[in-house]
Amino acid sequence: MLQHYNIRVNSDIYALANLQEWFQQFQNFLPKTVWMQCNLVLVEVFTNVVSYAHEGLDEETPIDIELDINTDEKFLELKIWDYGRPFDLLAEVERLSKEAQKNKDFENIDDIPTGGRGLIIAKTIADNIHYESTSDGRNCFVMTKRFESK
Repeated sequence: MLQHYNIRVNSDIYALANLQEWFQQFQNFLPKTVWMQCNLVLVEVFTNVVSYAHEGLDEETPIDIELDINTDEKFLELKIWDYGRPFDLLAEVERLSKEAQKNKDFENIDDIPTGGRGLIIAKTIADNIHYESTSDGRNCFVMTKRFESK
């Protein structure tokens, strides 16, 4: 069974509290580890949107978040929509990974450079991530992940 959820928040770091409250409800549908991993990606990407993609934009600029959970097929898709300048997500993840490896082989999350930590975390957690621009001037970060039964 496919379940679709969405929320719109302002491009304001203080909106993170509302977003986290909204995301709490999914603990009932997902295994704890998967929920925690997805929550981490949500926080990291939302923070990147507010801090970088929407830098210089009004705090009223919306950020739309969608979550599709398929409990039959054990699959989820998280989408985070922004109005920032588009970028090549996979090239950026590759650049950050090479930079981190060149500077130091990281063995834990604290060793990942803070400037790209969220993207590397998302790439590590997800089965797939991509970023696309749409004709309405928005961009969409998409993460997919499979999971086992709760």
